[in-house]
Amino acid sequence: MPKTIISDTSCFILLTKIGELDILHKVYGQIITTIDIAIEYGETLPEWVEIKKVADINKQKLLELQIDRGESSAIALALEIPDSTIILDDYKARKIALKLGIKYTGTIGVIIKAKLKGIIPSIKPLLEKIRQTDFRISLDIEIQALKEAKEV
Repeated sequence: MPKTIISDTSCFILLTKIGELDILHKVYGQIITTIDIAIEYGETLPEWVEIKKVADINKQKLLELQIDRGESSAIALALEIPDSTIILDDYKARKIALKLGIKYTGTIGVIIKAKLKGIIPSIKPLLEKIRQTDFRISLDIEIQALKEAKEV
């Protein structure tokens, strides 16, 4: 059974801003998200994104005491789906996912994976597009991403 990939809002928004939303589909195929994330995203999601409802809303509400609704719903859903990975960019949400034993990556990780799978020839042009948005990425993370993508 293929691993389940759950995306938070920031990944959808950032990849849409740089015109690369289809990278998600090319790397992972089917993506799952929650109703809260779909609402936060604010646009129609492609047909390859399945919207699922969190069954245990109480877990989500507890998580909302520390992180935003979208991230909380993604983590709560990941707790319900064994062997899932969440695409999370928020540092605090990542720390919580780690404590709960949930695997995660970030939008930059998705882009690196696209390069390593041969879907894109280089991550450098995408990093350049990301720099033109309001998404914050440190120079250290850029350098690390280039190393992981075998471009340095």
